[in-house]
Amino acid sequence: MKSNALNICNNGNITYITFPKLEKTGVVRHIFSTKLGGVSPYPFGPMNLSFNQDKRENVIKNYELLCNCVDIDTQHLVLSKQTHTNNVMVVDKSHCGTGYTKESFEDIDGLITNQSGVALVTQYADCTPLVFCDPVKKVIATSHSGWRGTVQEIGKVTIEKMHNIFGCNPSDIIACIGPCISKCCYEVDTPVYAEFSKIPYLNLNEIFTDKGGGKFWLDMVEANKQILLNAGIKEENMDISDLCTSCNADLLHSHRASNGKRGTIGVIIELI
Repeated sequence: MKSNALNICNNGNITYITFPKLEKTGVVRHIFSTKLGGVSPYPFGPMNLSFNQDKRENVIKNYELLCNCVDIDTQHLVLSKQTHTNNVMVVDKSHCGTGYTKESFEDIDGLITNQSGVALVTQYADCTPLVFCDPVKKVIATSHSGWRGTVQEIGKVTIEKMHNIFGCNPSDIIACIGPCISKCCYEVDTPVYAEFSKIPYLNLNEIFTDKGGGKFWLDMVEANKQILLNAGIKEENMDISDLCTSCNADLLHSHRASNGKRGTIGVIIELI
């Protein structure tokens, strides 16, 4: 797996990804997982960050192994049950352990904090990872943007919440679009196209390629990029993935490529 946009890193048998612009801020620790380096059995692993189906002790060990690579304390983790909403929640130190050692939040697809020692976690297996950092106000966020979350503009909702609650200026925010299923592999139908067409500022010609017969190739990276730009993010402040989860299904969990027999990859980010 090679990327011209993201950093591919190795620590022993663990392969993980980092975002260059996030690293340059100097205010966060972060890591994006691959399938490599964990202890889960097939088809969930080896590295799997979802407690669904896999044994709990395996997932706990996976988080420990992954977090150790970037010096994040697993007791700081905050997870939620993602259900393709645009619900974004502000969390603090009182929420540490949620979804990990404590009951998870329900129907939350985005997390925001301005407190150090709170490690936000979102999970994926083709959906689009969105990661944010305002190095000026010291605020971070991460969102899970499947096509449903994208047409609900969860990226824009996250940015607006960072602004409304913490005073973040969108022009200061570093925004990262992580590995997801790419246009080459993501076929959708007319009803999905119709949902995107309801967002007036989107350039659908750059997001969809018509295959005929009511089928389209959908570019989730481009769709989310346009949404973030509309929300005030500067293009020069973006890290944009060039990795397709389906094309790299041997290294990244992909729901479509595996016909649903898979674990999850995920991003973890924490203010220093």
